[in-house]
Amino acid sequence: MQRLSGLDATFLYLETSAGHMHVAMTMVIDPVTMPGGYEFDKIKDFINARLHLVPPFRRRLLPVPFNLAHPLWVDDPDFDIDYHVRLVGAPSPGGRRELAEMAAQIASTPLDRSRPLWELWVIEGLKQDRVGIVTKVHHCAIDGASGSELMVHLFDLEPEPADAPVAPAPSERVDSHVPNELELLGHAAMSRFRRAVSLPRLLGQTAQSVSALVQGRRDPDRRVGAAPLTAPRTPWNDALTPHRGVGFARVSLADVKTVKDAFGCTVNDVVLAVCAGTLRRYLEAKDALPDEPLIAVCPVSVRSDTGATGNQVSAMFTSLATDVDDPGERLLAIRENTKGAKEEHNAVGAEMLQDWAEFAAPNTFNLASRLYSSWGLAGSHRPIHNVIISNVPGPSFPLYYAGAKVVAAYPMGPVMEGAGLNITVFSYLDSIDVGFMVCRELVPDVWDMAEAVRPALDALLDAAAKRRAAERAPKPAKRPRRAAS
Repeated sequence: MQRLSGLDATFLYLETSAGHMHVAMTMVIDPVTMPGGYEFDKIKDFINARLHLVPPFRRRLLPVPFNLAHPLWVDDPDFDIDYHVRLVGAPSPGGRRELAEMAAQIASTPLDRSRPLWELWVIEGLKQDRVGIVTKVHHCAIDGASGSELMVHLFDLEPEPADAPVAPAPSERVDSHVPNELELLGHAAMSRFRRAVSLPRLLGQTAQSVSALVQGRRDPDRRVGAAPLTAPRTPWNDALTPHRGVGFARVSLADVKTVKDAFGCTVNDVVLAVCAGTLRRYLEAKDALPDEPLIAVCPVSVRSDTGATGNQVSAMFTSLATDVDDPGERLLAIRENTKGAKEEHNAVGAEMLQDWAEFAAPNTFNLASRLYSSWGLAGSHRPIHNVIISNVPGPSFPLYYAGAKVVAAYPMGPVMEGAGLNITVFSYLDSIDVGFMVCRELVPDVWDMAEAVRPALDALLDAAAKRRAAERAPKPAKRPRRAAS
């Protein structure tokens, strides 16, 4: 038995009929390396043999009576692998767009909360006899960092799958005990007592953080990030529908690093600049580019325990400088803004979001989320932010899934009410894979957006080449001063 943290539970409370709070990954695997050849049952058996290494895949939610406290995780005694691992076929010709359409359909349906909160879809019929794998997991169970750590158990470094450790007996599992209602109520009472004891300390810390943040904003010489509720309106900043659209893009990691080295910034800065250029091109084509810069919210991992599951994440707001015409100048503006955002994030405290999430009242929070969504209130005020952009580092070496080589891995994060666009990137081998998750009605042409990624990076490469050339160019000699007569 394990209680969900406040932040984990918040992703449950935020979920509505239109806003699904699951994360997903679409992989393309090449089964030519699978020992004995490809079979669907081989993939299912491979996953089933390793489930005990991925705790969220065996656990289901157990609500507390009257929602007096956050739910608990317990081991599912009725677990059925056939419910979670499913087989479908891609429509012809089985290219990236057909795979993305299948992923969008899978992402458009919520997960069944009476079962462990994940599904894995095997998609046959792709070009070159490849196979797609779409994995969908509720955000209350994992974040980007913990998801990457847990998924390590489902990959190998060689085509021949390693022998998995023997699974413990059901009675030996950590979450095997299912508490009764009396135990749940007692647990809720203890949780409320602990929250009440910690509240004065949290109030004091928050007051200090807010004071430091305000003082920093008043200092004209201090770098600052963007602020929520200052984002301009875009076509996708409106109330959500349940339907999702998905698009993919892939760029060279070496090209991204070339830009990084030329401008003396980070890979994440370049990723943000590529996203900024992409969105600017997309909006310009629609004659909908705002005069003000777009604002992105970027998840920040605050994970200290690499073995922990669940969400250990905060967020920072940063400008995408889409009001700057020159790609190089835009990147430099993003670099400075992200530095300010990081300084403000550190001033507030990395764990502030997690601490306050513990005080989320389940019934009140869930009712507020449903009313906000059903009444379409997201379109009645200035957007909190324009887009979520998440950068998840991946391995620089090949991975194998049930013996099949992983060719590509496109991440897909959830969209939020009022901002129907999520861009998540994942580095793998020598590439960066970009996944777009959108509200289909707000962004009906997601592939126009995805196809703008490569030109956006090319513009940055041109700016990097000009910057390098300017640095190498000989500086004009200074003229000697003429002696005074």
